[in-house]
Amino acid sequence: MTTSDPKEKLLDAALSYVVFDGWSETTFKAAIAESGVSDVLAQAVCPRGAVDLAVAYHKRGDAAMLARFETEDVSELRYSEKVAALVRFRLEAVEDKETVRRGSALFALPQYAGTGAELIWGTCDAIWTALGDTSEDFNWYTKRATLSGVYGSTVLYWLGDVSEDSQATWEFLDRRIENVMQFEKAKAQFKASPMGKLMQGPLSALERIKKPGPRGDMPGSWRG
Repeated sequence: MTTSDPKEKLLDAALSYVVFDGWSETTFKAAIAESGVSDVLAQAVCPRGAVDLAVAYHKRGDAAMLARFETEDVSELRYSEKVAALVRFRLEAVEDKETVRRGSALFALPQYAGTGAELIWGTCDAIWTALGDTSEDFNWYTKRATLSGVYGSTVLYWLGDVSEDSQATWEFLDRRIENVMQFEKAKAQFKASPMGKLMQGPLSALERIKKPGPRGDMPGSWRG
């Protein structure tokens, strides 16, 4: 990738070292030497060194996922199938699993766990936004939290998957989404039940207190 962005230059240079040394200070120093970016500028754009490069790498994958979604015809897919397709596009944007494996190890460290959680949340937010989600009530949070669980577990499964074309991973992903669908179905049935209807008034009041403002026009679940 040819770019004038110093962080992107550092990232491009770092990738060949990550598989051996992880997202480490060793990798960061090697990236500086190979990219030609000065030490001062490198520290300015990546104050946390290779950690910031790992963050940039994750966000590059998100951008690739969205770019592919723009070119793929998914009009015939159900809503839940579109969610699965975007998760698959995100994983297929990775050129080398080892870079993700090393990143997972990095963001499992206590000092970087918060950053890792933010990245996963950002990916899932990007997926829902790409699908046109405009919800602003409690559903905005539950959709992203639920998908974060699906995405995180799928990534871990994919890292250990040795099946051809990662077919086992896509089947695992479908099962996870089906589990969520069953939960959403049960939730819808509860809302339609006498007890659910009885609870709608108090719950609506709580939502207004928690987050006032207009409601979005997307459905609360992601059945489709």
